[in-house]
Amino acid sequence: MTQHKIKDNMEVIGADGVHVGTVDHVEGNRIKLKKSESDGFHKGHHHFIELGFVAGVEGSKVRLSANAAIAVTLEEEKSGKPVD
Repeated sequence: MTQHKIKDNMEVIGADGVHVGTVDHVEGNRIKLKKSESDGFHKGHHHFIELGFVAGVEGSKVRLSANAAIAVTLEEEKSGKPVD
């Protein structure tokens, strides 16, 4: 598992190399993204991505198995519910 390789402040990118967010830290089986990158209605709170969507860690980047446009639809709220 690559969980131990994921560090705070790493960039999270989609399979297409497009920026999705920045790691705040790993919490349980999910990556907690920095809340400073949440926009609009979601501004000021964290979003999460399940570790199961991580394809690998490449240097200082966490690459997801989905393209960025799809990956953002996989983000969750703290409760585990999908982001609206």
